[in-house]
Amino acid sequence: MFVDEVKIKVIAGDGGMGCTSFRREKFVPMGGPDGGNGGRGGNIIFAADKSLKTLIDLRYKKIIKGNKGNNGEGSNRNGKNSEDIIIKVPLGTTVYDADTNLIIKDIIHEDDEVIVAHGGRGGRGNRAFATHENPAPKFSEKGEAGEIRFLRCELKVLADVGIVGMPSVGKSTLLSVISSAKPKIASYHFTTLSPNLGVVKMQNHDTYTVADLPGLIEGASEGVGLGDQFLRHAYRCKILLHMIDMSAEEGRNPIEDYKIIRKELEKYSKKLAIKKEIVVASKMDNPNFLENFEKFKKAYPNLEVYGISSYTNEGINELLEHINESLKENINNEYYAEDEIEESVYIKFKEEKPYTITRENNLWVIQGKEIEKLFNMTKFEEEEGAMRFGRKLRGMGVEDELAALGAKPGDEVVINGYLFTYKG
Repeated sequence: MFVDEVKIKVIAGDGGMGCTSFRREKFVPMGGPDGGNGGRGGNIIFAADKSLKTLIDLRYKKIIKGNKGNNGEGSNRNGKNSEDIIIKVPLGTTVYDADTNLIIKDIIHEDDEVIVAHGGRGGRGNRAFATHENPAPKFSEKGEAGEIRFLRCELKVLADVGIVGMPSVGKSTLLSVISSAKPKIASYHFTTLSPNLGVVKMQNHDTYTVADLPGLIEGASEGVGLGDQFLRHAYRCKILLHMIDMSAEEGRNPIEDYKIIRKELEKYSKKLAIKKEIVVASKMDNPNFLENFEKFKKAYPNLEVYGISSYTNEGINELLEHINESLKENINNEYYAEDEIEESVYIKFKEEKPYTITRENNLWVIQGKEIEKLFNMTKFEEEEGAMRFGRKLRGMGVEDELAALGAKPGDEVVINGYLFTYKG
């Protein structure tokens, strides 16, 4: 089964807890803290695998979860970092953040890989908090929560040449003749449901890949049929082989067919519309071919059109040679357009407060990633840990801002769903 789009949730591993511990050997007076740090949680990594051709493996993995890092221990023993989870995906996979629709990574090279969710750092043990003023801290941290992300993955077939055209114009038949690909071929009145990929080998040992893309119809760029799903595959190709059924044996008009497909390409993407195009008039062995061919050339006098017959192989060699030469002329073209890759870059234009304070139902609600992270990593069962949490809030200016907003001693404050009392 060919699957070219999936949506999944990834949850990186949490960091391990730091340890609160002290040396207690009989003959070591004032041994001091020896609690180790927790290990880092496992990252979720997507890596390229050229042997894969579909995203079907991801279709059945709705949630991918990393492993938790090991907890720190006494005697200065740090917890072990968790192993990363590596997910193999085919070349041509574009990974999007589903919430922002920004591209995280476009995986087009064999060594491409990307961390799509970062594991949480391990909590620090009490040894890490020892200072001259407090040489024996009685607190440590919990591990940081792993990153949670919703992803959308799209596969866009990587091919040098993409064959486009109306259904049943002979795209699959041509691919079977020029390569060792074995697409299903019959007198279908419907289109192929997935791209087929073949490799063309020339006599001079040059090779290039050709994709038979599912047939397009009018309205494809707007989602009619399956066109909008498969135009993305054409977007990757360096050259478009635009195939026209010049026999018109099913009552179609070759001139109108060409006009319709060109319109859909232009509506879908301006970059797609200006790609190098080779027009192929198929079914040269049909009696109606020559008459329609002349009409077509008269309607489009500036187009270079190659007539072929996949049944008799007439015109095939000339077409393949022309494709090969055209690819050499476009050798520096990438498999994607420059404006397609806008990987997520977060730029901080100004220093922003790490929190917000709002008044809701007589409660002061404090929100912010930094504060929530601090809350989640604090061990409130350890008195010194709770005191450190309060000091950190004061250092961030939370108490001063509460006072400026009119908070009074005894007011209730909500952080991460938990109630605290404001002392003023």
